[in-house]
Amino acid sequence: MPLPAKAFQLWLHGVAPSASTADICRISGIKRTTLAQQLVRGKVAENTLVSISRALKRSPLEDLAWFDSYTELSGAKAPTPAELVSQIATMDLLRAVISRSSPAYGGYGDAGSALTPELSPAPHATSVRNWVDAIDDGELRHRVSAATGVAPQNYSAQLTANRLSPELAVATARAAGVGFTGGLVATGLLTEREAGWAPDARQVALDALSDGDLTALAGERLQSLGKTLRRQEHEHEQTKKIWENLG
Repeated sequence: MPLPAKAFQLWLHGVAPSASTADICRISGIKRTTLAQQLVRGKVAENTLVSISRALKRSPLEDLAWFDSYTELSGAKAPTPAELVSQIATMDLLRAVISRSSPAYGGYGDAGSALTPELSPAPHATSVRNWVDAIDDGELRHRVSAATGVAPQNYSAQLTANRLSPELAVATARAAGVGFTGGLVATGLLTEREAGWAPDARQVALDALSDGDLTALAGERLQSLGKTLRRQEHEHEQTKKIWENLG
């Protein structure tokens, strides 16, 4: 939920009482027209607050928690191992599979990740959908829909596009009974560090997976990637035919 403009201005006056709007926009990289439009509409986007908080060398997580709609972020639970693994890119999972494989299969037999390349930062190309899949008990989408009024098909469409509003991310975490930072990292609103995750949290969760579980997960990711690529190829062919028919 976008932040109320009056509450945002109260917060901003408290953290930067002597800074002008021009000063805030300059140090945060936000266009003055963008901030002005949001204030006029009475709703300030969460990423606007996060950008300003970062520019002021503050904690975006704590600053979000200052607002009534995000008070649950204060003292939020740590992400589960499944959530952490969901924020590991598919290519990184495949590298881990290869690295753990025995030399006879082209790997290193690397059980402790000493030879595995460092994980790429979150979020990744399918981070939002992977996060929801990691916490879904089979009924999560319906509970989120009932709680927010967002139709299941619209919710699924956002996941397919790998996006989710901060409001829906928090609602999803609440419906799943998990901590609130996982969704905010998956959507790219917060970094892992800003969310309070340990620097090696994802790597530790990855190392804890058995070879069988890691291979199965990588296989599921590849299957999903294959479906996405086939759909994109089909759409490309359809578009190509349309243009050909138009001459």
